[in-house]
Amino acid sequence: MIKTLFTSSIGLMLVFLFLPLTWIFVQETPGDLIQQLSSPICIQALTLSLETTVIAVLVILCFGTPLAYLMAKRAFRGNHVLEVALQLPIVTPPAVAGVGLLLVFGQRGIFGGMNLSFTSTAVILAQIFMSAPFYIAAAKQAFESVDDQLFAVSRTLGVTPWRTFWRVVFPLAMPGLLSGTALSWARALGEFGATMMFAGNLPGKTQTLPLAIYTAMESDPHVAIAISALLLGLAFILLLFVGAIDKRARNMLSSS
Repeated sequence: MIKTLFTSSIGLMLVFLFLPLTWIFVQETPGDLIQQLSSPICIQALTLSLETTVIAVLVILCFGTPLAYLMAKRAFRGNHVLEVALQLPIVTPPAVAGVGLLLVFGQRGIFGGMNLSFTSTAVILAQIFMSAPFYIAAAKQAFESVDDQLFAVSRTLGVTPWRTFWRVVFPLAMPGLLSGTALSWARALGEFGATMMFAGNLPGKTQTLPLAIYTAMESDPHVAIAISALLLGLAFILLLFVGAIDKRARNMLSSS
C-alpha cells in the first residue's frame, strides 16, 4: 500500500511538471511550428532577444567574473551578507525588480536624465539584473573548486598574479563558468516581468520573445504556441549543454 502511494505520488508530480511543457509540442505539427515562427512578430522578437541577451551576458561576464573571484578567494567582512544580497534578484518577484529599475533609471528616477526606460537598453538592464546572480553563483563555486595551492605554487615560480589567473585558475574553473553562462543566458531569454515593467512591450523595440507570447495570445494563439516551443527548445538545449559540462568536469576530477 505504502509503495503504491509512493509510486503514485512520484507519477503525479512528474505528470504535473512535464505535461504542460510537452503538450505545447503536441498542439502543432513541426511544419506548422516552423511556419508560425516565420511571422513578423516572431522574427522581430527573436532578433531583439538574441541581440539583447548576448549583450547582457557579455556585460555579466565582464563584471560578474571579478566579483565571483573576489567572493570565492578573498575573505572579508560582510562576505556572507553580500552573497545573500546577490541572490535577492532570484527570489524577488520580477514585477518588483521592474519597479526598482524604474525608480533608479526611469524618467523620474535617480538617473532620470538618462531616460533609459522603454528602450532596448532597458531590456538589457532588466536581463542583466535578473540573470546575473545565476552566473555569479556558478562562477563563485567554480573558483572555489580550484585548489589555492596551485595558485601559491605558480606564484613561487615567479608568475605574476594576472598570468597565474589566466593560465592556471581560469582554465580549471572554465567548466563552471560555461555552465553559469548558459544558465544566465537561459534566464535572460525567458525574462518577462521586469522587462514588461521597465521597458514596456513595444514591437521591434522592446518586445522580446516572452513578451511576444503575451501579445500573440490575444491575437494569434498559434504564434504564441510556436514561440513557446522555440523558447522551450532553446532552454532544453542549454540545459543539456550544462549537464554535459558538469559530467565532463566530474569525470576529470574522478580521473585525476
